Amino acid sequence: MNSLSRMPDLAIRLRAVVKHFGDIVAVDGLDLDVPYGTCVGLLGPNGAGKSTTMKMLTAQVIASSGEIEVLGYELPGQSKVARAEMGVVPQLDNLDTTLTVEQNLRVFAHLYRLGRGERADAVERALKIAKLEDRRTAKVDELSGGMRRRLLIARGLVHQPRLLLLDEPTVGLDPQVRQELWALIDALRSEGTSILMSTHYIEEAERLADTVTIMSHGKAVATGKPSELVLEHAGREVLEVYGPPARLAEAEQEANGNGLRTRRTGTSVALMGVERRNGDLPDGVRRTANLEDVFVLLTGEEVS
Repeated sequence: MNSLSRMPDLAIRLRAVVKHFGDIVAVDGLDLDVPYGTCVGLLGPNGAGKSTTMKMLTAQVIASSGEIEVLGYELPGQSKVARAEMGVVPQLDNLDTTLTVEQNLRVFAHLYRLGRGERADAVERALKIAKLEDRRTAKVDELSGGMRRRLLIARGLVHQPRLLLLDEPTVGLDPQVRQELWALIDALRSEGTSILMSTHYIEEAERLADTVTIMSHGKAVATGKPSELVLEHAGREVLEVYGPPARLAEAEQEANGNGLRTRRTGTSVALMGVERRNGDLPDGVRRTANLEDVFVLLTGEEVS
């Protein structure tokens, strides 16, 4: 039986996926679901296994063990046909700088085997999505970093794929350009495009993803809607306690002894879920818990 007929609601399905590079375990027993028409964020620090996972979905890297299904096709055996129905936006810019914006899109329309009569409309549609119509004749090396990233996304969409893979789509971009790309990704999601996006930006995952899988050392350490993960792991309120190291250590020890989870942030210690505590609390500043609290708590990594 075809996998799509078993699980028609999933654009991506991974079960117990493992990837070894020699003695290094890059991905360790990963389960991952991407329902059709949703945006799922792979959130984790550098080295968590996000990029390796993305490469396994395009068969650039072959899993050591486990099951991978993309758009109902089993990988790596059916990777060629699966790849034809998905769009890929890599982390590294690999645009052809000798070509214009329009020529880059025409090359990929041909590579994706669009009919000769379809290519012009496909290129125009991609230019419009990326808001690059007025830069169609510009060489790639004349574009800003944000424009180049928009062109990468447009290239991945030129054949109207059912699924889009975004590997760190806004890495290295300034906040204003990042916001522009978020609007583009959000529009694609609202139009029903299935999206898997790897990122280490907390705000990006919280802003765009319907559900998030947090990865650490090749494993999925938490999966769910951002708001639900915050409530489960960090509660509703956090108390930030400031002071010298000895004071922080004391507050941390007292909180842990009373069943509160904590995270150290250098100059302060954060006490999670203080709304559940009826007794006395140390002096500090209360704030609303967020996904960054969950990320640091589960991965042990500070946000870059």
